[in-house]
Order: sequence, then C-alpha cells, then structure tokens
Amino acid sequence: MSTTPRLPSPPAPVGGASDAINRSVLAYQPELLRAFVRVYGTLWSHGVVDQATKEVARLRNARTTDCRYCRNVRFAGARAAGLSEGLAAQIAEGFEESELSEHHKAVIRYADVFLTDPTRLGDAQRAEMLRCFTPSQIVELTAGLALFMGFSKIAVVLGQEPEQMPTTVVPTPTRPA
Repeated sequence: MSTTPRLPSPPAPVGGASDAINRSVLAYQPELLRAFVRVYGTLWSHGVVDQATKEVARLRNARTTDCRYCRNVRFAGARAAGLSEGLAAQIAEGFEESELSEHHKAVIRYADVFLTDPTRLGDAQRAEMLRCFTPSQIVELTAGLALFMGFSKIAVVLGQEPEQMPTTVVPTPTRPA
C-alpha cells in the first residue's frame, strides 16, 4: 500500500461517465474537466494524425513522465490501427534499432526533444518532421504532446496513479456533443 498522501476521492464524474479521465482529480473542477474532455476527445477522434502515431507519442511521454497509468493504458483505436503490444514495447531506449516505422521513430525523437529541452530542436529534425508529416499533423502532434505531458504530470504530482496496473485497452477518447 502506498504511503503517498492523496487527495480524497473526487466528486461524481461529469455526466455520469466512468472513464479514468472523468474520475480523475480534474472532477474537482467540473468546467475545466468538461473543457479538457472536449479538447482531448477532439485530438483523438477528429484529428489528422492516425491514432497509432498519436499513441506512440503518448507512450513515449508516459516513459518520460513515469506515469504508471499512462504507461499501462492502450487506446483501442491505436490497436485497431496496428500498434500491437509488441510494437508498443519498442517505444523504449534502443528504439532506433526497433521494427517501428520511420515515421514512428521520428515522432519519438521529436517527443524526446519536446519533453526534455525544446530548444534543442534543430533544422535537421524540423526537416525530418516535414518529410514525415504535414504542417497540420505536426501541430496536432505537438498539441498532443503538451496534453499528454500535462495530464500525466497532474496524475503523478497529485498521487492519482495506481500502484499497480496491468496493461489495459480502453476506448479511444471521443469528443462529447
């Protein structure tokens, strides 16, 4: 059992939803939660980047922020788009020699710079991203990384991540009406 102090359980989820984001500490701020769910669902379900590629970025962020929940959750849409557990396991050190696609390797390199020191993004890496992705896809990936990093840090700093959790496939977030 954890000795990390935790906030008390948040109030009932917005709209009665039962997914982890709606049960998160953001529920203490219902308007903020509604806005986050809308933007996060838009990113995942109405974007221009395929879900497997977004999942690669999200999982790389999970390794960097060391969020147990984020490391162990897989979105169903990314699975359906071909990101198997075997490929997800390769989003680790040594990924350059992995079976991941060149597009996915470019996303990992980009995520590493974004998450650790964005000032290191050089001309060669910008050119690589433009070879692999359209400008609108790069914007979406960058916004996604910001959301992934922010939400995972909220979970970590407020002690809301589970002590242990098996790898779990969950529905892909959707934008509420």
